Amino acid sequence: MKALLIVVGFLAWGSSQAVAQKKPAPKPAAKPSATAAVSGAMLTAGKAVYVQNCLTCHQADGGGVDGLNPPLTKTNYVLGDKARLIKVVLNGLQGEDIEGEPYNNVMPSFDILTDQQIADVLTYVRNSFGNKASAIKAPEVKATRATNKK
Repeated sequence: MKALLIVVGFLAWGSSQAVAQKKPAPKPAAKPSATAAVSGAMLTAGKAVYVQNCLTCHQADGGGVDGLNPPLTKTNYVLGDKARLIKVVLNGLQGEDIEGEPYNNVMPSFDILTDQQIADVLTYVRNSFGNKASAIKAPEVKATRATNKK
């Protein structure tokens, strides 16, 4: 009887070891989301452009200044249509309500920035201050600049 229990125990242990060694194949990695494609280098470059050109009006937290400069946090302008956002940088903005609120300061044109600088800063803004949106690429800026009518 004792020998039978030892044999049964040994067989049970051996089969559990076989199951433990037979691991399921690893699942393929999930495809990166649009925001995951944003590189750290692009965000760093975009932040530098933001600090130099945008921070004074839109503030360090992207919150803007009530009645003067609109916030960059979770607005349709920032998270919505890329071409419209690119045109804001290229042409400036004046006399438009943002999210139903009037802002009285004039945003100047920043068309002197390169396509890459505009792509970097807009990608930074679209992925900072609580925002999460896809990157803007320099070819998108170039195409918008080519068809831009002020």
